[in-house]
Amino acid sequence: MKKYLCEACGYIYDPEVGDPDNGVEAGTAFEDIPEDWLCPLCGLGKDAFVETE
Repeated sequence: MKKYLCEACGYIYDPEVGDPDNGVEAGTAFEDIPEDWLCPLCGLGKDAFVETE
């Protein structure tokens, strides 16, 4: 699965890890994260993220 980078703060969402502290289980694709999920570091929404390698 592809990783996604928050352009504002540099946080990388890795689907293999998820974001369990914020209710996103490991193995959750970025597209399947709820629309109201926020970056755990800077608080911006999914629209601040871009696909990365």
